[in-house]
Amino acid sequence: MGRMAAVAELAGVLVKRGQAVLLDAIDLSIQEPDRWVILGPNGAGKTTLLSILAGNLYPSDGVVGLLGEVLGTVDVFELRPRIGLTSSSLSERIPATERVVDVVVSAAWAVIGRWREQYDPDDEARALQLLEDFRVGHLARRTFGTLSEGERKRVQIARALMTDPELLLLDEPAGGLDLAGRETLVATLAELFQDPCSPATMLVTHHVEEIPPGTTHCLLLANGRIQAAGPLETTLTDQNLSATFGMDLLVRCTDDGRWSARAR
Repeated sequence: MGRMAAVAELAGVLVKRGQAVLLDAIDLSIQEPDRWVILGPNGAGKTTLLSILAGNLYPSDGVVGLLGEVLGTVDVFELRPRIGLTSSSLSERIPATERVVDVVVSAAWAVIGRWREQYDPDDEARALQLLEDFRVGHLARRTFGTLSEGERKRVQIARALMTDPELLLLDEPAGGLDLAGRETLVATLAELFQDPCSPATMLVTHHVEEIPPGTTHCLLLANGRIQAAGPLETTLTDQNLSATFGMDLLVRCTDDGRWSARAR
């Protein structure tokens, strides 16, 4: 059996805005079983990298292969349903009055806010099942605006999985959560990451405490450049993390696969 085609393949990717270089010389290969975490300080280029992988941004230079297609030679509207995405900018566009089940089911049409689309009963059943899977099934008939921040995050991940994507992109899903909300979310993500049927996943975070057990790979990004990338255990080291954040850091991993970092 030959090597499987990569879900995403980036070669020499450069992103410039005027004179500013947001990403520089990015080489990356994401395979189907991979569960990546992307770590780095503010302004490192993490969200820009996710935008490239979502097909929402074209590189200034370099080649982006996504799901067997080359970005720039393919209709991105055909690619996007095959990519699940959660981000704060997406979440801000969800109407507060939208029923939770509709927030999820509308992803089948790649729209935000249910209008007059006719949904198949199978779509609704899938949306309800995903909400159950993420422990928010009891909220299906509530409106999005009445949910806690933690509940909203889980609804958004259910939405991102609605189209059964081949690539799942999670941009700081634990941002703005309190400790209980974060721990609930990390446990939920751990289940997702450890499920062999889940898609290849890229999770962006600032905090090693938010890395779910089941994560396989780590990418450390600073000033738009990759500091280190590879298997989580060998990449997330004191030396690499210190270089990424410009501070002398100690990294620890407990027996149950949870990480922590502090200044030395």
